[in-house]
Amino acid sequence: MSIESNGASKFLIIDDHPLFREALHSAVELAYPNSDTLDAASLDEASRLLKDDSSFDLALLDLSMPGVKGMDGLLHLRTHYPRLPVVVVSGAEDPPIIAQVMAYGAAGFIPKSSKKTTLANAIQQVMNGAVYVPENYCDAVDEPIDDETRKMIERLASLTPQQIRVLQMICNGLLNKQIAYELSVGETTVKAHVSEILRKLSVSSRTQAVIEVKRLEALGTADPFDVLSTTEATPPLQ
Repeated sequence: MSIESNGASKFLIIDDHPLFREALHSAVELAYPNSDTLDAASLDEASRLLKDDSSFDLALLDLSMPGVKGMDGLLHLRTHYPRLPVVVVSGAEDPPIIAQVMAYGAAGFIPKSSKKTTLANAIQQVMNGAVYVPENYCDAVDEPIDDETRKMIERLASLTPQQIRVLQMICNGLLNKQIAYELSVGETTVKAHVSEILRKLSVSSRTQAVIEVKRLEALGTADPFDVLSTTEATPPLQ
């Protein structure tokens, strides 16, 4: 089976399993025979490729890789490369996990158990502007995520890398002056970031911000911070 496509496209496959990277290469080639496809075996490697080249049209991401917990890889890509569409291709196919993936802004979710033609069609649908989820997904989900949790996930995902760093330190109990010392910036700069974090999260205090982060962790959503310590350093605070 072949799928007609126009023009060359560029894909980034992020998966630590060589055989599945090969399978995704085959699916991409089926959908886009003239495409340029690179792969990365870790989030670190993907970050280096993306830092050097911003021309990728789509990233295909595995959730479960060494050094990455939960939705951290997806959140990292959405935070650092917000214009890059990301499709999660995962063996974790439970409806609540798919719901979390979509709430974090993925362009689609493709089960790893999918046939090559299904993978190819899903990739092409996303490239054409659609959001892809498995056909039986809507029927299987009863209450994936309540509206309040979904909105907070979206707010958290809207934070910049600098704001995530500050929020991490707030959750670790650091005061503004301690954060300023750790980041080698003025306390006024930290205060400005804290104010913006509270505004984006729609909370009125640092305590409420911490409570919301811990609530998401308790629900099994991503810890947005672990991945930042395993990837290249984010730009300094401004």
